[in-house]
Amino acid sequence: MTDSKFITKLMPSKSDEALSLGAEYLRKGEVVAIPTETVYGLAGNAMSEGAVAKIYEAKGRPSDNPLIVHISSLQMWEQLVEKITDDARLLAEKFWPGPLTIILPKSERVPMKTTGGLDTVAVRMPSHKDTLRLIELSDIPIAAPSANLSGLPSPTSAEHCMRDLEGKIPLILDGGECDVGIESTIISLCNDTPILLRPGKITAEQLGAVLKKPVKISEAVLNPLKKGEKAFSPGMKYKHYSPKAKVILVRGSLEGFKNRFNNSPKGTYALVFKGEEEEFSQRAAAYGFEHDADSQSKNIFSLLRRMDDLGAELVLVRCPHEDEALGVYNRLLRAAAFDVEEV
Repeated sequence: MTDSKFITKLMPSKSDEALSLGAEYLRKGEVVAIPTETVYGLAGNAMSEGAVAKIYEAKGRPSDNPLIVHISSLQMWEQLVEKITDDARLLAEKFWPGPLTIILPKSERVPMKTTGGLDTVAVRMPSHKDTLRLIELSDIPIAAPSANLSGLPSPTSAEHCMRDLEGKIPLILDGGECDVGIESTIISLCNDTPILLRPGKITAEQLGAVLKKPVKISEAVLNPLKKGEKAFSPGMKYKHYSPKAKVILVRGSLEGFKNRFNNSPKGTYALVFKGEEEEFSQRAAAYGFEHDADSQSKNIFSLLRRMDDLGAELVLVRCPHEDEALGVYNRLLRAAAFDVEEV
């Protein structure tokens, strides 16, 4: 690569040598790709404007898009926010370490560059043991959006990170395939009413059960941001998680989907539910069982990337059930730029 800044090392995340090197890079203000249980993250010192600028530069990401800060202890959290509220503590006790991000008013110590200019900060404690050790070793909270080029499907393997970021960062820590496969659930606790800003593995119903009150789902979960509207969490931008191929979500019966596929141009591929792929030509793959959100989320990003590898020009996707797989539906809506067809 002619524009390479680094010879990017790929090292197993369980290696003590790799974690020590990663912590050294983070303390020096460099950025490294790290495994988490959700997707791979591009990590830098959350308290350093220079490190955060390198994250945005490597990703090609707009700097008004807030970053999630990853921590390894509640003591680290206390430094980042004005106050840990009772509701926030309840959720942390139940779901951390795990795929939940909590937004609270930020402390003055957190740079505005990390929060995309907002006076709030999004924080989570990942459950990947190697990444928790890395944060402990570096002894700094790390900002870590997904470790991909901005707008592309999020990476769920070290190979995806290498494909997008080779030459742009010094180190990728390989922790294997991600368990969850889509980004964390994001909840804002900045007002009396808790608001879910991004759905994920942990649902609004699960959050409401712990808080003993309903959690409002933001309009931006199922709709594009209005003109001039600020993104209050990652993943709210109009088009996101998208392959180079055009994506269309198709809602309706399998028979209707087959008709739509059969009347599409030659470069069309299909993503369907497990067991349905046999109904199609070789230009189809299953992204999960129809009523199993976990199987869908684990595979969806890697399959969207594979569609580009296969040279797909158009990808038709069987629409997941919104009430069962809101996180997957949210990602596919943005991958398709809200292009949904009824059949």
